[in-house]
Order: sequence, then structure tokens, then C-alpha cells
Amino acid sequence: MFYVIYCLDKPNAENVRAEIRPAHLKYVDASGEMMKLGGPLLSEDGAGMVGSMLIIEAATLSAAQDWAAGDPYAKAGLFQTVHINPWKWVIKGPGA
Repeated sequence: MFYVIYCLDKPNAENVRAEIRPAHLKYVDASGEMMKLGGPLLSEDGAGMVGSMLIIEAATLSAAQDWAAGDPYAKAGLFQTVHINPWKWVIKGPGA
């Protein structure tokens, strides 16, 4: 099943994001086929990063939660909120 992981950064956490970003990207890259797509959420002016949105494939919600908790961003306490929801890929999905 696919899961959307939607995270908003804590206010004024730009330094944490910048410092941990290389480890986060390495973690995402090491996820292989589990990672389907993702990227940073941007500020209204598009100049800064204020969160993350990722779509992963995992066997269970618990597995998706474990993966999200292992993200270096999460371990560093970057996020103010994290929402993980099952997601059905309908439009332009695999096999479309």
C-alpha cells in the first residue's frame, strides 16, 4: 500500500533542516523502491523549505510509521507535525 507522509517544520528550524539535509537525502536514497516520490514543501514565496511530503510503499501503516520515525529529520526533531495516511494512487499511477 502507498502512504503519504506530510510533515511541517517547527518555526524557525531552517538551520536544523540545512544541517540534517545530507543525512535525510542519504536515508531516502537508501530506501530504494520503497520511495516513490517526494520533496520539500515551500514557503508561500517559494524561497524557503517549510516541510516535507513523501509517498512511500510499505506493507502496513506501522511499517510506514517506523520508516518515517527513522528519517534523520524526524530524529533531529525538525517536524512540528507529521501526518501519515494510506493513499490510493489513481491518476497516472503505476501501470497507467
